[in-house]
Amino acid sequence: MKNISSVLLISTLAFNQSCTTMKNTDTPNELSIPAALSSNPFMKKSKLQYEAPEFDKIKNEHFKPAFDFGLKQQEAEIISIANNTQPATFENTIIALEKSGEVLKRAVIVFSNLTSANTNPTLQALDEEYAPIFAAHTDKIYLNENLYKRIKSISDNGLDAESKKLLQYYKQNFEIAGANLSAADKEKLKQINQELASLSTQYSNKLLEARKQGGVFFSDVKELEGLSTDEIAAAAVDAKNAGKEGSYLLPLQNTTQQPQLQNLKNRDSREKLFKASWLRAEKNDGNDTRETIEKLAKLRLKKAQTLGKKSFAEWKLQDQMAKTPDAAIKLMNQVATPAVETAKREAKDIQDLIDQQNGGFKVQPWDWNFYAEQVRKAKFDLDESEIKPYFEITTVLEKGVFFAAEKFYGLTFKKRTDLPTYHPDVVTYEVFDHDGKSIAIYYLDFYTRDSKNGGAWMSNFVEQSYLLGTKPVIVNCYNYQKPAPGKPSLISYDDVSTIFHEFGHSIHGMFASQKYPSLSGTNVPRDFVEFPSQINEHWALDPMVLKNYAIHYETKQPIPQVLVDKIKKAATFNQGYMTTELVSAATVDMDWHTVSNEAQLIPVLDFEQQSLSNHGFTLPTVPPRYHTPYFAHIWGGGYSAGYYAYLWSETLDNDAWEWITNNGGLTRENGDRFRKYILSVGNSVDLNQAFRDFTGHDPDIKPLLRSRGFIK
Repeated sequence: MKNISSVLLISTLAFNQSCTTMKNTDTPNELSIPAALSSNPFMKKSKLQYEAPEFDKIKNEHFKPAFDFGLKQQEAEIISIANNTQPATFENTIIALEKSGEVLKRAVIVFSNLTSANTNPTLQALDEEYAPIFAAHTDKIYLNENLYKRIKSISDNGLDAESKKLLQYYKQNFEIAGANLSAADKEKLKQINQELASLSTQYSNKLLEARKQGGVFFSDVKELEGLSTDEIAAAAVDAKNAGKEGSYLLPLQNTTQQPQLQNLKNRDSREKLFKASWLRAEKNDGNDTRETIEKLAKLRLKKAQTLGKKSFAEWKLQDQMAKTPDAAIKLMNQVATPAVETAKREAKDIQDLIDQQNGGFKVQPWDWNFYAEQVRKAKFDLDESEIKPYFEITTVLEKGVFFAAEKFYGLTFKKRTDLPTYHPDVVTYEVFDHDGKSIAIYYLDFYTRDSKNGGAWMSNFVEQSYLLGTKPVIVNCYNYQKPAPGKPSLISYDDVSTIFHEFGHSIHGMFASQKYPSLSGTNVPRDFVEFPSQINEHWALDPMVLKNYAIHYETKQPIPQVLVDKIKKAATFNQGYMTTELVSAATVDMDWHTVSNEAQLIPVLDFEQQSLSNHGFTLPTVPPRYHTPYFAHIWGGGYSAGYYAYLWSETLDNDAWEWITNNGGLTRENGDRFRKYILSVGNSVDLNQAFRDFTGHDPDIKPLLRSRGFIK
């Protein structure tokens, strides 16, 4: 996942998502930095390589004064740009906007990453305090009539292609944000935006605490039968750290299903863990998110209609590849029907197995993964516990992910221990191009903790820009359970895929080659941003790559070919379930945001159930990947009306992957071509054309359906 929540926060402040390097002497209407702020690390660019954040100097108390000064600084800059008496030009208006807000962007981009990955009560309070302030600041920019008039008056004659694209980008963003509204509607919109910002932040803070409080304690180790000794040891450490020594804690991950459900033999334990996950944010306590969600849904509809659109989705998709909700829904329907039919057959296989074992019960959601693993073992003789010892996390990273990047793109990586980090678990690498030139700094944060949001994501601390002279500084965050001291960090094959996926986002950012930060790297539509990440997952099973990283942590022997064959044969196993849980979540998201009348917004749980029933998702054993109360992507992040993007991007990725495999696979020539047409263009070109330039044709859904085993 690209961390769009932080991207949106940065971009709405200053139209781009980078830490700029503009000197104060270049700013219009410059504000002097007060002496009292001279030691604040956000007042000037970092002296570390590529302006990486100086985490050893950054303290909680630095954010508020940096925000206050940065807001005043950028407001003065915007007033100067908007009220300039000289005729508007690309340089004195568009470039000036690209360079504005230096201090604010520097502070917010670090703040946004910390509130996602390592928050605390002080940062959470600041987040809630400043969310409406930032929203109001954004509106001062986007709804500034003089500024919009200047942008509209600029001709693109004589501009190069990327500059034309940037001018178009600004015009579109201002209009989408409401620049054409009447004065009265602008005031109405400002109030809505501030309320939405506050509610979204409140939702995220509630959900973080709900996930923390939702972890399940077990008092008897027998209740954890089926987990490995290392997993049990880690659970004991987690319980001790939580103040319950002698117990065992299984913390919750972001998704509905929890990884331990695959192995827990005790059915009561499975039910307890599943229900803790499902009910985490609907307990009628301070962390219950339902009322906040209902307010968000109503306000989003109100915002869309203020902006002249029928629904929030219609407003939100204007600048996406899909363009309209109907196009996104059409794609989801094409996938949903075969997915549900396949899931029904999978459910029958599972029920047959339960009956054969004289289970005496009907399969429930907490049973699916446990018995699916047994079905997989029976059908393909593949046992997850048999392959997990071959996936030690650092080996997967360095000999798998990095190895594939070296073979395909010519990249190399050097571990760095001299750069400060925001948490002891974070590790850092420097990235070098095929010619030996350093191109990026890369942070990894593998393990879950109470201060971190759930899920996995990529975001930037610094984004590439030739205008600003900056290179990428990137972080990938995950939520794997930290092993007990001295134990290896062994992960599942699904977790391996996630590491390859998130690195795909990172490589997209590393290969950015744009002049303007607003168009750089991963600053692309949501339904394109997952394309580079999803295609990178395919390298996990490439024979050369797999043999290089799948090494038994004890024997140091590579994974035997017999296991590799089993993994590949099982590649389409359980795809009905996995696709149904994905597309059902995407459909619920779209239904929330295609509401066109407030009367349609019934209570949260009723709305979700109605949505699932209306679209044929009637298998109670296959719940959506994210239940509405903890669907952080759409209520606390930037994927509202956009969770379909994973399927849209997956259509692109499978089609492009077929092209790669049909043209030689893991070759530098193919890597250079993918870099040229996809990874290095950012949002500076027509992305539909970029895809055609790479593959030679328009996207085709059939490779996606084949990859899932739905068609031959």
